[in-house]
Amino acid sequence: MTHATSHLTPGMFVRHPAKPEWGVGQVQSNIGGRITVNFPDEGKLVIDGNLVELVPVFDRE
Repeated sequence: MTHATSHLTPGMFVRHPAKPEWGVGQVQSNIGGRITVNFPDEGKLVIDGNLVELVPVFDRE
């Protein structure tokens, strides 16, 4: 089964669509749709990619 977030790889930057106050986080790992993201103000969180579609950030300015 391919997860909607399988394209997210370590080092990529993302936003949580429902939590803009968390800022831009960096993907640490993506294993079986469980994505570990380090957000600057929220810390390291594991997000279920089946429930939340993280938004890739390509331009960090």
